[in-house]
Amino acid sequence: MAERILVVEDDRAIVLGIEKNLRFEGFEVLVATDGEKGLSIAIDKQPDLIILDIMLPKMNGYEVCKTLRKHEIDIPIIFLSAKNQTIDKVMGLDLGGDDYISKPFRIDELLARVNATLRRKRLAARKLGSLEFGNVKLDVGGRVLRVKGKEVELSTREFMLLKYLAENEGVVLDRQSILNKVWGYDYYGTSRTIDNFVTKLRQKIEDDPENPRHLMTIRGVGYKFLLEPIGKKKPAAGKKAAPTRKPVPKSQSSKRKSQPSGRRSTGKSRRKPRSS
Repeated sequence: MAERILVVEDDRAIVLGIEKNLRFEGFEVLVATDGEKGLSIAIDKQPDLIILDIMLPKMNGYEVCKTLRKHEIDIPIIFLSAKNQTIDKVMGLDLGGDDYISKPFRIDELLARVNATLRRKRLAARKLGSLEFGNVKLDVGGRVLRVKGKEVELSTREFMLLKYLAENEGVVLDRQSILNKVWGYDYYGTSRTIDNFVTKLRQKIEDDPENPRHLMTIRGVGYKFLLEPIGKKKPAAGKKAAPTRKPVPKSQSSKRKSQPSGRRSTGKSRRKPRSS
């Protein structure tokens, strides 16, 4: 899956040059020419990186960055601006930007910074590793789901939902929190949207979607994800599970007690042989 980069820039000549070179490097490119549109795309599409101009129509780049970070959306941001004073760079980085490039710029420098920022992002994703439960393996960094060894296709939203639930394993998440985090704060859908996506995920990862063991419904609240189903916990490493004894029915127990052990008594006492 190609990494997705959002370019928010109102100068169409600059947009064309950046977009052409990013696509040549193998990236998927999204474009917005004003701040409000850029914010909307960032929340809805969740790109891997944002190249963000500062002097934008409708909402400036600082406000876009500030809004994203306020809502805990941690997409890496590279500021791109003609404002090259130190105070402007410091402000952009303090608001949550990851890098800052002043105009005019060389395209090879921009591509180098894009690749460096994405490398850091990939490294952070690798630290999350992969999640394994039952016959399922979710490669978080590679965004790949495998069930019984076979790759299963996930939409971007399905991946985000499963990842968010898995990152909060054992925690009950209400539907509004899930909507805000996965669909974005400006999404005006209903909780039924989440239910539909959970149903789709269950069909892909659960052995029995009608009786799920990992994606659990918490009635009246939301959902909870379990890596290890309740009652199926493995014994600690190096220890064997204690064997279980079947209870003996009372009737059999009383019979055993009534039966004497050893040889039957004949009622005659044995005499010791006389010594001659």
